[in-house]
Amino acid sequence: MKWAIIAPFFDKENIDKCRWVHNFVPSENHEFTLIAPSRPPTNWHEKKVKVTTRSEWSVHWNQAAAALDTDADGIITVFPQLPSAVGMQKILRFSNKPVVAWLFNVGTCSPGMRRRLSQVSLNNIDRFIVHTRREIDIYSEWLNLPRERFEFVHYQAPAIEVTYEEETESPFITALGSAHRDFPSFFQAVEELDLPTVVASGKSALAGIPIPQQVQTPFGISRADCFRLAQQGRINVIPLLPKDGVTAAGQVTLVEAMHMGRPIIATRYYGVDDYITHGETGWLVEPNSPESLKQAIETLWNDAELRQRLGENAKRYAQENFSDPAAGRALGRILDEVAAGRQGLRTSPAA
Repeated sequence: MKWAIIAPFFDKENIDKCRWVHNFVPSENHEFTLIAPSRPPTNWHEKKVKVTTRSEWSVHWNQAAAALDTDADGIITVFPQLPSAVGMQKILRFSNKPVVAWLFNVGTCSPGMRRRLSQVSLNNIDRFIVHTRREIDIYSEWLNLPRERFEFVHYQAPAIEVTYEEETESPFITALGSAHRDFPSFFQAVEELDLPTVVASGKSALAGIPIPQQVQTPFGISRADCFRLAQQGRINVIPLLPKDGVTAAGQVTLVEAMHMGRPIIATRYYGVDDYITHGETGWLVEPNSPESLKQAIETLWNDAELRQRLGENAKRYAQENFSDPAAGRALGRILDEVAAGRQGLRTSPAA
């Protein structure tokens, strides 16, 4: 079966060199054509507004149209805006091409007009791939669609080369990321423990929060610098703050840290326990609990054998479940199922 893949991060000038999950699909039953946007997307951290602008929707619309114009039998989309653009044009064109929406992370399920438009445009998407189990219930209810159309697949990331060793002479805690972080609870814990800490986050995520003297907050550092801090830190902490309407947070930071074999403390929320088994591949703490964070940090900080075991288990689990080959196997299976389902509809006597 031929599939057109559309993603906002495909480079138009180097489309033949773009690599994605499709490169790791083991089945030979499918062919893939990549279609890039007409212009690169705006960097998320540089955007002035946190919603999709009219100009950005225009780019998504044109990319969706280009996919529908190909001779592909079906379409694979990445991120939630593109399946909406494809779904709306399928209605206008009376198209029956199957659509698989990979990395369907809406972020916040808004009520009102946005919800109604989403229900219309996404009604005929065949399969939504989400990266936490809780999202299945959230999106199924929000879109008024059967749960069977949603499937949980771990968020994947390529392997990350470990080039730095843990800092032992001047050890510190590392916390990376910005989205929905519970920095007040985290800062209270490290201040009471009086432990050196480095937080690489965005200015907006730290705005208005008192920074303890034990905490350094380097802004504007590179991705490579973030990996260095993760590898050098004695512990990686991902403190998450529960918020109404938010669907997921922290998975990117979590998966990358596990690929690097880091001992992790993370809040048990937003589907984190789909990735970490407490005491085996990481350490889970309760939400809104500085005391739970404090106890966990103190436990791991003073137990080198525990940290090593958690880190080794995390890396092994990441290689088995969060790798590109693992995602490729999942995508291949899903495409086989969608193709078989469509073939079944065409051969059904009732069709």
